[in-house]
Amino acid sequence: MKKQIIKSVSVCLLFGALLTLNSCKKETKPKAKKEVQKTMYASDIIPFFDHWKLVLGNGVNAGIANDFENKDFFYTEKDANGEWVVFKAPNAGSTHGTSNNTRTELGQIKKWYPETANDKLSATLKVMNVSSTGDKTVAASHAVVVGQIHSADKHENEPLKIFYKIYPGHTKGSVFWHYEINTAGNDNSVRWDYSLPVWGNDFSVVGPDANTPPSEPEEGIELGEEFSYEIEVKDGIMNLTFTSEGHETKTFTKNLIKSDFSTKADIPEQTQKLFVPIGQDGVERKEAYKGEGCFFKLGCYNQTNGKSPEVNKNWCSGAETHGGDIQKQYEDGNYAEVWFKKASISVSKAAVSNQGYFNKNDHK
Repeated sequence: MKKQIIKSVSVCLLFGALLTLNSCKKETKPKAKKEVQKTMYASDIIPFFDHWKLVLGNGVNAGIANDFENKDFFYTEKDANGEWVVFKAPNAGSTHGTSNNTRTELGQIKKWYPETANDKLSATLKVMNVSSTGDKTVAASHAVVVGQIHSADKHENEPLKIFYKIYPGHTKGSVFWHYEINTAGNDNSVRWDYSLPVWGNDFSVVGPDANTPPSEPEEGIELGEEFSYEIEVKDGIMNLTFTSEGHETKTFTKNLIKSDFSTKADIPEQTQKLFVPIGQDGVERKEAYKGEGCFFKLGCYNQTNGKSPEVNKNWCSGAETHGGDIQKQYEDGNYAEVWFKKASISVSKAAVSNQGYFNKNDHK
């Protein structure tokens, strides 16, 4: 009898234990699956990369940059105002083509001819950094180019460069644009730029000595402040529009197929002071850029470099480069960084392949 009772109790206890275990199993919540975070690429933010090839700050042509990033030069960021595409270029490194300056920049894969063009580029951006060092008497110091029209042919000059420039210690920087003459003849070393202010000063305003900046502009754009540009080229005429909240909208027009600078008498006073003293005193072809394939560029073309101002007092900044060590330059602010929020491009049917330009410049 006792054996039967003990056996019954044992069975009951075992059954109860199994019920308890099963109950515990039922109440245990399954572990949530760990979400794999998707990489946000530049092409997710601005889906227009089919029209461009991307040159990085190490001189490499990365090609069409869909689903692409490079943590040193080209990636994405997010802040309170949305998602951005970051272009970054040190003061020194391997450069593209014959330039003295590094760039992380898009180059259009098609070229068009100004006289038949109907092409447009627009962008909204903010500049986050320019070089922390540089000779203050050199006009290019502490500046970055954020948009261009570039010639693909002959001299490969630039009928448009859009600059942002701010001196260390200043709150406001300047936005200005350049027209570079398409030099008559074969000696392109005599070419020069003419600079026009948008907000703040133009290129020619520099400091009195290597360590002292000029006065801060009364009207200007701060680091991290958004502004937009629109470039339209139609039937030989370039139309520019610049907008920024809280600032006056500025517009400009320039004929690209009829020169304003075809004689020595046409050289502007600004150029006579800035470029003529260093031997850059050329004149332009009467038809300017007519018959030359041109294309858009967009990104971060750092205008500060480590070359001595004795080489060229307008373009050689003598800035810190740490012997080309990119990470050391990034650590102490010797780089340019530009964030783009929006951009769009419209390309005319008459545009043709620009591959010849890349073939010529990718491995120099």
